[in-house]
Amino acid sequence: MKITEVPIQLLPIENDGFHILVQGKINRKKALFLVDTGASRSVFDQHGIKKFLNKATFEENERLSTGLGTNTMPSLVTEIASISFGHLVIKDYTAIAIDLKHVFESYDKLGLPAIDGILGGDILLTYRCVINYGKRTLKLYEKNK
Repeated sequence: MKITEVPIQLLPIENDGFHILVQGKINRKKALFLVDTGASRSVFDQHGIKKFLNKATFEENERLSTGLGTNTMPSLVTEIASISFGHLVIKDYTAIAIDLKHVFESYDKLGLPAIDGILGGDILLTYRCVINYGKRTLKLYEKNK
């Protein structure tokens, strides 16, 4: 079993909590992810993801996405050739793209850096992620092929 350990950044939110950020890559381009242990699935902004894709083709997702402060929202599906965190490379990832404008606006008002995606439960569970707050690291466990 291969273990990848990447640093996380804890961002204070108005002296009342914090968000976890982790650096990664989308198609070999640097990307910043918000780690959301409460999100059932990783998601990307429907407009921002285009800068990482050579040919962005989207299909409407038959299911509506829930969460992120709304009841339901339309979503799109696209393929990402690779998402990586440290040495871990996730190939041919079927991505959900939604409008993350409200997240971007909130971060901007708080003076926080812009994010490129939200790392959610699908990847966190698949790679048995462990967040170590003391060491400020995220470990991902990959089964040997």
